[in-house]
This record gives sequence, structure tokens and C-alpha cells, in this order.
Amino acid sequence: MSAMHGAGWRASRGGLAVLALAIALAWGYLAWMAWGMDHMDVHLVLMPAMIGWTGIDLALVWLMWSLMMVGMMLPSAAPMLLSFAAMGRRVDPVRPAAHGLAFAAGYFLVWTAFSAAVTLLQWGLLRWRLVSPMMVSTSAWFAGELLCLAGIYQFTRWKTACLASCREPMAFLVRHWQLGLHGALRMGLRHGAFCLGCCWALMALLFVLGVMNLWWIVVLTLFVLAEKTLPAARWLPRAAGAALIGWGLWLIARALSN
Repeated sequence: MSAMHGAGWRASRGGLAVLALAIALAWGYLAWMAWGMDHMDVHLVLMPAMIGWTGIDLALVWLMWSLMMVGMMLPSAAPMLLSFAAMGRRVDPVRPAAHGLAFAAGYFLVWTAFSAAVTLLQWGLLRWRLVSPMMVSTSAWFAGELLCLAGIYQFTRWKTACLASCREPMAFLVRHWQLGLHGALRMGLRHGAFCLGCCWALMALLFVLGVMNLWWIVVLTLFVLAEKTLPAARWLPRAAGAALIGWGLWLIARALSN
């Protein structure tokens, strides 16, 4: 019994170490990209062009968004990933690591698909001149409407349902458990879909706040983490929604007065 407990503890420490390394690498990349945006005189490998995107630039922006989603979403997804690994060790102790990787792969497949969608959106916004080459909104109307949309979404039943699934890892796992590697992958996809349903509007706010504004990325990451993990913060989504709507209406009012 003690040997099994020791193996489980070592596996838990190993999972934490992998998560910490992935978060550190993703945030290191974000810091490097943010530095590159502030030092355009320095040529950086993997830095997309500011205008006139080619296929390579689209791929680089997709990579940027994908790694950004890893850095921003992994801290709040860690309780679910660790809970899945712990349950997997009990259900199928032969291949718990493979199942955990399959679950994580399903989760991040959803966010890489989202990253592809926002890459195309960013390309369109750049062509329509609603976003600057520095990846920040150039239109008070667009910024205000996006803030209002994100604020309104905070009050919807979809947000509430998706957030509830993200807040209760063990309840999600018991409700949706499937056996085998394919089952783990499907569970990861399902959890990723709930997580996307919870956070897509908040991530879209980066077009207002600055896609590579590191400080706002930190703020959004901490907010998502608080929404999902603080049991006493049930008021937080609606308070944030009211603040976003107020901010958006203020920007729209300023645009009307000019």
C-alpha cells in the first residue's frame, strides 16, 4: 500500500513539474514576443510581419496565439489535468501518463483551433484597419462593442454552465468518464469545449487591450484563474461583466461625442 502511495506521489510531483515547465516555457515565449514588439529595430526569428502577411506570417501568428493560450489557460486548467491524472492512476494504472497526455492533447486541440480562428480574424481586422500592425484596436466603436459583447456574455447561461463545469473537476470527470486513450482524448476535447465556452469572449478582449500587451495578458490570466478556482468569488463574473459593459459604453459615448 505504501509503495502504491509513493508511486502516486511521485507521479503527482512529475505532473506538477511538467505543468510548471510548460507554463514557464509559454510565458518565456510571450515575454520574448512582447519584447520584440517593443524593439522593432531588432530582427527576431519567428516574428511575423506587421503588414502584408504571407502564409508564413499567418502560421507564425497562429503559433503565437496557440502558445499564448497555453500560457494563459494552463494555470486554470491544471486542477482538471491533475484530477484526471489522479483518477486515471486508479482506473488504469498501467498507462496513466499516456492517458493524461491524450486528455491534455484533446484540451489544447480545442484552443489551437480557436487560435486558428482568431488568427484569421486578426488578419481580417488588420485589412479592415480595425486593428493596428502593433495588434491593438484602432477604432473606439469596435473596442466599445467588443467590450460590451464580452460583458454581456458574462451574464449568459452559457457562460454560467461552462464555468460550472470548469470549477468542479471531479464532478466533470465522474459525469463524462470514458475508458482508453480515445476516451481520454474525447474527454479532453469536451473539457476544452467547456473551457472555450467559458473564456472565448475574454480572450477576444486582447484585440482591445493589445494582443501582445504582457500586463493585460497577466491580468486576464489571473482573472480566468480566479473565476475557476476561488469558491468565494461567485460574484466575480457578473462584476466583471458590469465593468466591461460600462467601459464599452464609455468608449462608444466618447466616439459619439467626437
